[in-house]
Amino acid sequence: MGLFVFLPLVLPLTAWPVARLAESRLHPRTATRLLSAGAGVLAVCSTLCLGLLMIVGTAQLPGNPLPDAWSDPEVRAALPYDEVAGRAAIPALLAVLVSCGVAAWRQLRARRRAEAALAGLPETSVTVLPDGTPYAYALPGRRRGRAVVSTGMLTALTSRERRALFAHERAHLAGRHHRHLTTVHLAARANPFLRPLRTAVAYTAERWADEEAAAAVGSRRCVARAIGTAALLAPPTTTPLLPAVTGAGPVPRRVAALLRPAPQSRTWPPLFTAVGLAAWTAAFGTTASALSSANSAVALFLTLRAATPM
Repeated sequence: MGLFVFLPLVLPLTAWPVARLAESRLHPRTATRLLSAGAGVLAVCSTLCLGLLMIVGTAQLPGNPLPDAWSDPEVRAALPYDEVAGRAAIPALLAVLVSCGVAAWRQLRARRRAEAALAGLPETSVTVLPDGTPYAYALPGRRRGRAVVSTGMLTALTSRERRALFAHERAHLAGRHHRHLTTVHLAARANPFLRPLRTAVAYTAERWADEEAAAAVGSRRCVARAIGTAALLAPPTTTPLLPAVTGAGPVPRRVAALLRPAPQSRTWPPLFTAVGLAAWTAAFGTTASALSSANSAVALFLTLRAATPM
């Protein structure tokens, strides 16, 4: 395996420049998809390499259930610094699994609580709850999901701003933004180097919904007013995985972006620009991480297969 097994653990650093530049230089839809896909691949690769390191470390522990030949010097020679890295990977991988499990459980619990609050109500695309506390969020469902809004929020908005609010939440549901948010959230739990991508996607997903709402309503200023009003009234969102009109900000940046012309929609930024170079660097890092993980996995598999008695 050589040093290739360690590369996926640090290659997420190559995505930091594009995470920052994508927020302001790319169309929010492109930025959200690019960053969430990259974060997912990088997280899987780093977790896989931790697993490979853990196999070598576990084979060295006395009383382990693995074949005795897996701890032979010839096998451990395939991994540099096997005594330190192999054993350190055991608690590291356990920490990753526990952290991701806790995050997934919290998301599931938040979804179930939200669904329980709507139990017995008609399954319409928009559900209005008689609650004086102003809030609005998109609740994904098995089919199309629904937008949930309180009467306290609706009474504070004009009729056109209400349309903008509903269009914003419907955009979250249509774009399946909760999947992107879940991906980057779990990725950041798997590898702390991916936290900037989680922050960036949380913002670009809201900007994506803002732009969709502006196109649906036909007024960018109206959407900006609706976002500003909702942000002043609503309390902070309780979970980052349920998209809300007042979620991931900062809200002033979103309002300022809506007061400017609509961003150009591009599938990939031009090469000879700052964001283009950052995107290609992130793409190179992601590809290198995948290749390093595959190389290490194949090398370890062949080594263990050769060492395993038939």
